[in-house]
Order: sequence, then structure tokens, then C-alpha cells
Amino acid sequence: MPAAPRHFVASPALPGAGLPSDRGARIAARRAFVTLKLAFQHAVSDLDDARAEWLRHQVRAAEEPTDLWLLRAPVFAALAGASHEYRQRRALLRRGLEQLFPDSEPPSAFVAF
Repeated sequence: MPAAPRHFVASPALPGAGLPSDRGARIAARRAFVTLKLAFQHAVSDLDDARAEWLRHQVRAAEEPTDLWLLRAPVFAALAGASHEYRQRRALLRRGLEQLFPDSEPPSAFVAF
């Protein structure tokens, strides 16, 4: 029996390549992150309080969804107020966070029928 070539890989899948469905899931997750990051960037784009520049820098530096998750409290605090514009930005952020972190909200007593 001849020996296997040196470059022979016993596994049919290349290491790190993953299945096509895995790749699709990674792409979908990345798109959701980019959408959320753009929402965060829009939310802090024209803030002018004392921490606004710090928030803008932190949002730009975010590389993963958890980075944005950790910034949610300071961003929502900066968007506090009754302004219609700020309410819209908070709602946009909540929808984006809910999409990436669906189990983050506490269970509600209200149930849809």
C-alpha cells in the first residue's frame, strides 16, 4: 500500500473553513453587528455633553457586539430627555440590541395571543 502524500488531509473539511451554513451565520451576525454599530454612531453623532467625544471614540473602536452592549448604559444616559429625536434614537438602539441580544430583556407579564 503506497504512503499518503505529505499534504494529504485526513478530514474532508479544511480546518477553519466550516460548513456553508456556518459561513452564512457568521455573515449574518457580522451584518447585524455593523447595522447596530451604525445605529450607535448615529445616536452619538451630534451629542455635545461632556462625555460625547469619549462615547464617539468608544463606538468607533467597538469590534464586537459585546463592546456595544457594554456602551449601552452611557449612550442611553447621554440620550436621556424628552426630545423627539432622542426618543427615536433610543428606540432604534433598543431594536438593534434586541436583535443581537434577544434574551437580554426581562420576561414580561404581558403575553401575545
